[in-house]
Amino acid sequence: MSEKNAYKQKLEAEIEQAEAKLKDLKAEAKSSAADAQIRMQYERRTEELEQYIDDAKAKLKELGGASEDTWEDIKDGVENAWNSLRNAVREGAAKVKEKFKD
Repeated sequence: MSEKNAYKQKLEAEIEQAEAKLKDLKAEAKSSAADAQIRMQYERRTEELEQYIDDAKAKLKELGGASEDTWEDIKDGVENAWNSLRNAVREGAAKVKEKFKD
């Protein structure tokens, strides 16, 4: 397996984990959110997280289309998208836990 393919598979798995975490957060908030204002804030936050996931998937697709010689040239963009997604999911999880810890 090429280094590019191994890297791509790793990122695909990490995106799947982020999607699963987002799904869990949505379910947790849905079952806990009695307050409409809190629910609206949460929905805005999950929409932001979904955008980060979409951005990471777009970069991953770009990586998949790159040749073995050029894929490292776009690796930084992929890493930036992944780091943004990872940070957004962590922040989202922390905010949900803070709001719904009661």
